[in-house]
Amino acid sequence: MSGSPAPLIVTAELPQDLYSWATQLRTDHFPPERNFLKAHVTLFHALPPGAEHEVRDVLAALARDNAPVPARLEGVMKLGKGTALKLSSPAMIALWEEMSDRFHGLLTPQDQHRPRLHVTVQNKVSIEEARALQEELYPLVVKRDCAFRGLELHAYKGGPWEFIKRWRFRG
Repeated sequence: MSGSPAPLIVTAELPQDLYSWATQLRTDHFPPERNFLKAHVTLFHALPPGAEHEVRDVLAALARDNAPVPARLEGVMKLGKGTALKLSSPAMIALWEEMSDRFHGLLTPQDQHRPRLHVTVQNKVSIEEARALQEELYPLVVKRDCAFRGLELHAYKGGPWEFIKRWRFRG
């Protein structure tokens, strides 16, 4: 157990090559004073810390019963004052729906909405900076298939996250 009364965050683990590239993009383009994290795809933003046992059980069962989850890098996503890499994965959304059902009564309003799968590579910049990066990335982001490797659990620490555990898909 994390031993920390901090909200819990559930993420989908990216394939290594996409993870490395997106993390480098974050390093290069995210405001350094706000860049506490490596590349990630958030599925749930704030599950209650008291539910950690239940969350661990659900993530372990899903990892045990599922093979790596197919996904597709779709392109660049505009975030207003930021930029992201857009992903699609009907299979990950199906897993999110299953988790959402299992976490019923624990979800914040934000976590009750189906996620738009993405990796944020820039945020909290001017609209002009965001547009410039989007224009730079459009020709570099090649649509391609990939697969999520697993699920991860983190505790929110007011900026940085504390890694708790990773469950790799193996079904």
